[in-house]
Amino acid sequence: MKKRVLVDLFYLNTALTGIKTYMLEFCEAVQEYPNPDLELIFTHDPKRQSTTTFFRGQIPRWRKLWYHVYYFIWKQFLLPFKARKAKAEIILSFDFVNPVFAGKAKGYTVIHDAFFWQMPHNYSSLWRKYFLKMILLGIKSNSKLITTSYFAQKAILRETPIQNTPAVIYQCPKIYDGPGDAAVLEKLDLKPFQYFFHLGSFDKRKNLPLLVEAFYLFLKDNPGDYKLVLGGEKGLSKSLDDFEQVKAKIAEYELEDRVKLPGFISDAEAKSLYQGAMAYVFPSQNEGFGIPVIEAMHFQTAVIISDQEALMEVAENAALVHQTGNPVDLKDKMEALSRNPELRADLVQKGNQRKEIFSRKAFAKAYYSLMLE
Repeated sequence: MKKRVLVDLFYLNTALTGIKTYMLEFCEAVQEYPNPDLELIFTHDPKRQSTTTFFRGQIPRWRKLWYHVYYFIWKQFLLPFKARKAKAEIILSFDFVNPVFAGKAKGYTVIHDAFFWQMPHNYSSLWRKYFLKMILLGIKSNSKLITTSYFAQKAILRETPIQNTPAVIYQCPKIYDGPGDAAVLEKLDLKPFQYFFHLGSFDKRKNLPLLVEAFYLFLKDNPGDYKLVLGGEKGLSKSLDDFEQVKAKIAEYELEDRVKLPGFISDAEAKSLYQGAMAYVFPSQNEGFGIPVIEAMHFQTAVIISDQEALMEVAENAALVHQTGNPVDLKDKMEALSRNPELRADLVQKGNQRKEIFSRKAFAKAYYSLMLE
C-alpha cells in the first residue's frame, strides 16, 4: 500500500523568488519522476496558486491582515482536516510551519535558513514573535526537518532553539522550458555580453546598493557601453525592502541610463537575459542556498558571488568570489571577467559540470528516500 503524503502549497499565493521556485520545482520534479511507493496529494493546483494576486503586491492593509488570519486558520485547522480526510501519513510544508495538532500525520517541514533568528531587525517584532512561535510549536520530536545546504543546517543548529538536525536536500533551480525572448535586450537597450545581471527580490540582505556602487567604480576604469540589469520585485515588506535605496544609489551616481530596473520579468525574458549576460552577480550577505547561481550555470553564464558560505558551498570552484560588503573587490572581479574571456570560458565550463548535481531527478529522489525511511 502506498504511503500518502499531503503537500501543502498554500504559501504559493504569496511566495517570492527562492521559496516559490523551490515549491514549483518540487511539484515538477515529483510529477516528472514519480515513485511507485508514494502517493503525493497537492492541497492546491501549483500553477493557479502561484499566479493568484489577491494577497500579492501592493494590496490594502485589511487584506494583509486577513492573510495573516487566514494563514493561521489554514495551518492549524484546514490543513490538519485535509490530512485526516486524505488519510495522509505525512504533511509536507515548505514554508517553515506545520500544524500544532496534525493527528497521526507526521510533519515534514522545510526550514530554509535561520534568517528569522539571525536578523530580527529585518522583521516586524510582533509578527516575528508570532511566526517563530508557530514554527517551533509545529516541530515535534518525531518531525522531519529539511534544509537547503550544509551551511543552513549549521546555522539552524547554532542560531535557533531547534534540536532536530535537518536533513540536507539540494534543491533544483528553475528550469526555463521553451524559447527565450531576445526582444527584452532591445527593450532594455542591451548588447550581448555588455551587461551584468542580477535576478531576485530587492531584500536588504541581497546587498544590491553595493552592487550599484561596484558597477559605478567599474565604469570609471572601463569605458564602454556597459549596463547593469537588476530584475525582480520589491522585498516582501517595507522593513525588508531595499528598492528605494537602490534607486537612491543610482541617482547619486547618475546611472539612470546604465542601470536597468525592469521589475518582474517573464521566464522567457529571464532566459535571454541570463544567456546574454557577461556575468551573473550575486553579492548577497546571507543566503541559505542561492538558486540563481545554478540557474546561471544552466545557461552557460559566468558567475560572481560573495564569500558567503552557502553560495560557496553551492558554486564550489565554478564562480569568482568577492569579499562580502567590499565594493572595490566586487568591482575588481567584474573587471577581471570583462577583460579576460579565457577566465569567463573557464568558469562556464566548471559551472556546466557543477550544475549536474542540482537536477529535478536528484531533488525528487532525495525526498523519496527521506519519506520512505
